Amino acid sequence: GPCDGQRRRAGPHSHRGHLTMLWNTLLLALREIRRNLLRSFLTILGIVIGVAAVVTMVTVGNGATRAVQSQISSLGSNLLQIRPGQRLGPGMGASGAPAFSIADLEAIATQIGGVAAAAPEVRGAVTVIAEGRNWSTTVTGTTNDYFQTNNWKLAAGRAFADDELASGRAVCIIGATVKRELFGATTGTEAVLGSQVRIKTFSCEVIGVLISKGQAAMGMDQDDTILLPLKTAQRRVTGRTTINTLLVSLRDDADSASVKRDLHRLLRERRKLSDNDDDNFNVLDTQQIAETLSGTTQLMTSLLGAVAAVSLLVGGIGIMNIMLVSVTERTREIGIRLAIGALEREVLLQFLIEAVVLSSLGGLIGIALATLASIGGAALMHVPYLFNPGINLLSFGFSAAIGVIFGYVPASRAARLDPIEALRHE
Repeated sequence: GPCDGQRRRAGPHSHRGHLTMLWNTLLLALREIRRNLLRSFLTILGIVIGVAAVVTMVTVGNGATRAVQSQISSLGSNLLQIRPGQRLGPGMGASGAPAFSIADLEAIATQIGGVAAAAPEVRGAVTVIAEGRNWSTTVTGTTNDYFQTNNWKLAAGRAFADDELASGRAVCIIGATVKRELFGATTGTEAVLGSQVRIKTFSCEVIGVLISKGQAAMGMDQDDTILLPLKTAQRRVTGRTTINTLLVSLRDDADSASVKRDLHRLLRERRKLSDNDDDNFNVLDTQQIAETLSGTTQLMTSLLGAVAAVSLLVGGIGIMNIMLVSVTERTREIGIRLAIGALEREVLLQFLIEAVVLSSLGGLIGIALATLASIGGAALMHVPYLFNPGINLLSFGFSAAIGVIFGYVPASRAARLDPIEALRHE
């Protein structure tokens, strides 16, 4: 009886039956796609472009964010820069604010908790000469704490000795760019130790070479520098005993807000400012700059990604159009299938699978193109290429979902066709 038939259908083999049906439907869908290759390709073009654009924008954007963060952290970790004057920018310190003294630095290092290192910085632009070559660079007069505050390590040689710092000896530590320009790229790092470099009117002995930080931060080449003991630079380069910048690096466990408060209080006291005087110095926190800038690049990335996602939507509408045309074209075939006993859901499934296969294919091609574009874009912009599995999976899932959503209307239209009408259709 009919019951037997139903029971037989729902028996243990029904699962395998479903799989076979799915497999056959998939093959049918692929055959249809192959039959109209050009049309299928044009259909998925919207999805390909959409997925490629979204993935590329987000990947390159993340790379840019990382580049910004690493550039700023290479300036110094947890670094506070303290300068005289009320504000940063043009005319900085021109308000006649007094500079700092070495006593201010010692007070900061000894009286404020959470400070890992504090270094003075006196800078001057000079032309240096060695072995008949000359090069314009920046000289920085400082102490050994500068290595810690600014994340510098030595590639060769040694730091300043205590007596060199105390007496202001003519010794210097040079950056990788200065070494290359004065001694040539082929000269070994060790080989330049003990050489003489002429700065302004005096010669100094090279006692060390800094490792290269490579990436120029904010458009400045960090390796283009020469370090001198503070007293040497004050006496022979700037001619003043004052200090223009104090660099304070915080311990990793220190609370930067409270350290900044203490610093403020100490400096106001030392600079004899009364309660109603404005600060005549400013404290710049590199951590804050890093957060602000990476926040900005992340926002840009999200916006670009959202704009690119619109083309995915357009791609979905393209798939819907073609599937509707396809239903109209294959009306007779659908009629025959329905007439010889195909279930509505089987017809529905056939068209849905076709739409999903199309959009998933578009998604895969898009991801492949995006990977190439991202690697190229990252190299062009000199930012790291960070493979982001999340955005790739999300875009692929999104493209498949578009197949389901936009394929559903044409598929249900095909499944609801009246077989008799369909067979009559020319």
